[in-house]
Amino acid sequence: MLDAFIIEEIKRRERLRRENYERPVVELPLPVPDDRPHRRTDTEEDKPSRGVVVIDL
Repeated sequence: MLDAFIIEEIKRRERLRRENYERPVVELPLPVPDDRPHRRTDTEEDKPSRGVVVIDL
C-alpha cells in the first residue's frame, strides 16, 4: 500500500497536468523569415575583427 503522502502527491501532479492542458494558449504571429540570401550593398565593407589582448607578466 502506498503512503498517503505519495497518493496525494500523485493526485496533485495529475491535477496540475490537467489544469495546464486545459489552460488556453496564446499564439503570437511570428514573421516568416525570408528565403532569399542577404545581398551585400556597396556601403558594406569587409572589416577585420579587432580586439585587445592584455598580457600581464
